Amino acid sequence: MIDFHAHLDIYPSPEETVSEIIRREMYVLSVTTTPSAWRGTYSLSRKYSRIKTALGLHPQIAHERISELYLFDTYINETDYVGEIGLDFSENYSAHKYVQIKAFNHILRVCENSGGKIMSIHSRRAAAEIIDTLKMYPNAGIPVLHWFSGNKSELLKAIDYGCWFSVGPAMIRSKRSLEIIKYMPKDRILTESDGPFAQVEGKSVMPWDVQKVTPILGNLWSMEKKEVDEQIYDNFREIVSLKPTYI
Repeated sequence: MIDFHAHLDIYPSPEETVSEIIRREMYVLSVTTTPSAWRGTYSLSRKYSRIKTALGLHPQIAHERISELYLFDTYINETDYVGEIGLDFSENYSAHKYVQIKAFNHILRVCENSGGKIMSIHSRRAAAEIIDTLKMYPNAGIPVLHWFSGNKSELLKAIDYGCWFSVGPAMIRSKRSLEIIKYMPKDRILTESDGPFAQVEGKSVMPWDVQKVTPILGNLWSMEKKEVDEQIYDNFREIVSLKPTYI
């Protein structure tokens, strides 16, 4: 199983969650919400090659933590993965859009200067702006749009630019999201949990809950479960092949 976007440090028992991930032989991308969380989150899994830690600054708190960008610059060369980063122009966060834009531009510029990263990107109500900004930094790396919620037109622009997508159990509960997933190239889709923030039926999604996505993708793609699992794993191998130190 592959969870390409999980907040391991936010779970009530991070060490137990990591132990279960290892027991299940999963591959997990552990994203951070602030640069100051990098060291502690990395320490959770530094012994396990199947878990990689991404350096991030979540757009929803960029206005509170933009002063930590110097730490982002400090740690950028210690990882091939960046996330959670991006923009969020939804009602609760649009007042801080200009701070978010400043932070996002800074992060992409630093990624570009560091040779490019695999990036897990938040794009709520800001998909068009995300694509336009990515175009300004073509060597920043490979963008993976986590829990994409834009419209079809924005999706097609993201596909045309070369974006990848990660989808999870909470996302597939939305009919609108399922319609969007239909148009995503199946060779650019990865599974994610977005746990523990993402919830299903009042419970936080665990990394191993990504298996709940498989039958839904199977229905959309007219494929058996085994074929879907193979497709997701092939996608995973493809994207990390640019960073062969992962496996």
